[in-house]
Amino acid sequence: SLARTSVALLSREEERYRLLARNMSDVVSRHQRNGAVQFISPAAEAMLGMPVAQLLGHGLFDRVHVADRPAYLTALSDAARGEVRSVEFRLRRELDGSERGQIDFLWVEMRCRPLDQDMGKNPHSEVTREAEVVAVMRDVTGHKLSEQALDQARSAAEAADAAKTRFLATMSHELRTPLNAIIGFSEMIAQEQTLMLGAAQRKEYAQLINDSGQHLLSVVNGILDMSKMESGNFEIASEPFAPRASLMHCCNLLALKARENGIDLITDAPQDLPVMTGDPRSFKQIVLNLVANAIKFTERGGQVSVSAAVTGSQLTLRVSDTGVGIAPDDLKRIGAPFFQAGKTYQRRHEGTGLGLSIVKSLVALHLGELTVQSKLGEGTAVTVKLPLVYTPPQIKPAESNIATLTPVLRQESHDQTQDQPALVKKSA
Repeated sequence: SLARTSVALLSREEERYRLLARNMSDVVSRHQRNGAVQFISPAAEAMLGMPVAQLLGHGLFDRVHVADRPAYLTALSDAARGEVRSVEFRLRRELDGSERGQIDFLWVEMRCRPLDQDMGKNPHSEVTREAEVVAVMRDVTGHKLSEQALDQARSAAEAADAAKTRFLATMSHELRTPLNAIIGFSEMIAQEQTLMLGAAQRKEYAQLINDSGQHLLSVVNGILDMSKMESGNFEIASEPFAPRASLMHCCNLLALKARENGIDLITDAPQDLPVMTGDPRSFKQIVLNLVANAIKFTERGGQVSVSAAVTGSQLTLRVSDTGVGIAPDDLKRIGAPFFQAGKTYQRRHEGTGLGLSIVKSLVALHLGELTVQSKLGEGTAVTVKLPLVYTPPQIKPAESNIATLTPVLRQESHDQTQDQPALVKKSA
């Protein structure tokens, strides 16, 4: 009677444990020290989408991500020696239906500990039980996704904070310098009787005030244009125009500045360049920014070359210089708003850092391609490819943000020995 009662009680206890194992959402497993699965609860089938029988032995190990297998085996080995371990790793999930054939991994957290030695311990089985581990696995994919989203948000916040700091550092110089000139020279003109200023001095001061005002206007216009492009409110007024005439006009505007800096400005624009369809104002802005940048960062006695040619259905515009060049680390960030190569507080040249960023955005709006090649100390070459016939993309107004029109921006080492097209020196 006592034997029958003990068997009945043992059967009820096993049934309770079996019921718990079947209804737990977490997966309970029993492992040998080498990771082989001796038992795994039915919850594994719902988690991994495959029968429990296929997970026994080394079936579970085969589904662990290759990069996570060392951590998985180390945790089981440490637990077999009496330690309580916790590890996170990826498991391959079996997809069904239309998703079959795709590889999908989920993140699981496994807590493992040595198997309880007090249950049914005897001298013959103790050695075997010391090498066994019981583990509980839980799906933490949602938690991992939240962590990744948090990391991305943190990175975005840090980038925004860095951009704000860079913006303030740049604007404090670009706005303060001309404003100080305007205020100082205007005060001197206001006190011309006390200071006994002559007509030549008044004219000089007025010209300096005008130059400072024009610089401030260009800074504000650049910021407003960049803001419009980032918000998607910059409109492209597409119309036919002659690219050669626009190119020569821009180079003529900057020829005086090049001569003052002792730089040889060379242009090569064939007479038979075809008429293209696009925004002529944006085209001029692209040329002016590129050529002005090339002149700014080229030392006295250097050379700036501007060429245009038709390649297939595209107009290829190339602006190269023999200037200071760009370091490889800075080359990766060229085109970012308010970024300038070198340290912000040790700049040798004025400017907001918006020139190439505006060019990049305008090229993107025209569905073109921008390529930057440079080598530190040898020079830089910027190549812009624009379609001869601009066709506005068919997108909804809500989707017209500039982020949807990111151009192809490539950075490569600039080889000064590469073949260059024949250049004709521009007449004065």
